[in-house]
Amino acid sequence: MTNYRSALAAMLMCVPAFGAPNFVAPRASVVPGGVYVLSLPGSADHKPAVTYGGKPVLVARQNEAWVAVVGISLDVEPGEYQVDVNPGGGAGHPMKFKVVDKKYSVQELKVPPNQVDLSPEDEARVHRETDKVRAAVETFTPVAPATLRLAAPIPGRRSSSFGLRRVFNGESRRPHSGMDIAAPTGTPVKAPLAGKVVDVGTYFFNGNNVVVDHGQGLMTMYCHLSKIRVELGQELKTGDVLGEVGATGRVTGPHLHWGVALNGAWVDPALFLQPPPKPKPKPEPKPATQ
Repeated sequence: MTNYRSALAAMLMCVPAFGAPNFVAPRASVVPGGVYVLSLPGSADHKPAVTYGGKPVLVARQNEAWVAVVGISLDVEPGEYQVDVNPGGGAGHPMKFKVVDKKYSVQELKVPPNQVDLSPEDEARVHRETDKVRAAVETFTPVAPATLRLAAPIPGRRSSSFGLRRVFNGESRRPHSGMDIAAPTGTPVKAPLAGKVVDVGTYFFNGNNVVVDHGQGLMTMYCHLSKIRVELGQELKTGDVLGEVGATGRVTGPHLHWGVALNGAWVDPALFLQPPPKPKPKPEPKPATQ
């Protein structure tokens, strides 16, 4: 076992992680709410299986490597974790990685009291809806998406609200698990990648809500829509309109809450977007002449 781990670790150091013309992995950020990207050896016809916390992990081919992309839950404590890698047949072999801490901001919001102190009926409704959405998000279909580089579903100012600890009317709630994008009511919301609609509903907190399965545990969710333009089971192409921005559910104004999940964990959508251009270095001042 020790010899296998040593050989596998050595091979991992030699395998190029990125370079395929089509498949692009998200930016790695091994923090709560982030993504761990692992390159694996293997031939094109022997796809390794990878699990994390007992759940299957997205694995895609990238030139000479297989790439595993692991979603890390916001609830995870900093420390050492492992994925189990099965290169084909037999038992899996653990590969360890370290999750480091990240400090997220805190935001205080005022909303109607009945959206914080729920009645027994609303509490029961929220539990039913949470279970329904969780079941959809934990779907795992076998075909990997063509890429993990996503387009933003709407234009607009993107907040850095992912992971934000929200305090509603003085009461702390779970961290914000998506990206808020400001846009007027009625703005078309487009699918950032091909996929299948696996959940449609009108929910207490999320309002009009759509969940799309893009393959192998990559899911996206769209909340607070004014209108839903798709049906359960509908196949979408990249750029198809799935709904319109609104202010349904628990909100303080019109915007899109966009969630991205991997292996059932909500992760930072910014990691899947085109990274912002690096600022150009300022030219050095010319020396003064006499």
